[in-house]
Amino acid sequence: MKIMIIGCGRQGAELAKILALNGSDVTVVDKDPGAFERLGPSFKGRVIQGSGIDRDVLAEGEIEHADGMAAVTASDDINIVAARLARQVFMVPRVVARVHEPLKAEIYQRLGLMTVTPVKLATERFRELLTFSQLHPVRQLGNGGVSIMEIEVPPGLVGRTVNELTVPGEIRVVAITRGNKTDIPMSGTVFLDNDIIHIAVESGSINRLKALLGMT
Repeated sequence: MKIMIIGCGRQGAELAKILALNGSDVTVVDKDPGAFERLGPSFKGRVIQGSGIDRDVLAEGEIEHADGMAAVTASDDINIVAARLARQVFMVPRVVARVHEPLKAEIYQRLGLMTVTPVKLATERFRELLTFSQLHPVRQLGNGGVSIMEIEVPPGLVGRTVNELTVPGEIRVVAITRGNKTDIPMSGTVFLDNDIIHIAVESGSINRLKALLGMT
């Protein structure tokens, strides 16, 4: 994949290095030439000094051929402008902007831009770790609206089926680890002792999940 990253701060540099290591063709744009030092000597991608909202700079990076673009500068406004240019002018298929202000993020999501809000993600992660006790939060999806949770099957669920732990649109068992093997279950799959259950749950349905697990 051909990916362009606008902003070579800590997050932009780490993202660029990870994508490059995974085989992507990465181009990084930043106004500060010193920022590229964060990429390290092993980085094999391309760097361009300039503004991520300058069309000539974007064209120099061949953004019209990019499969994706991430705007991760320190400025919400620059990230949004860069993302809109990439999406609406250069027709980049996948564009993501980092937006620190949650309200702005919601507004731009309604306009069709994909956004990541670090403050919201971090806050939700802290809440999970502090309040979910036996539930182990593995990952958040989107802006934290859906979490993937892990739990060892409670005694009260042993012998019952996946369907009994399913609430359409709110809670779904996405996988079961049994021994050394993890599988996607059927609705009629029966929980066995020592199973590890992987559950996708909406943030507003955590208490309902706890009730189904007998944790309330």
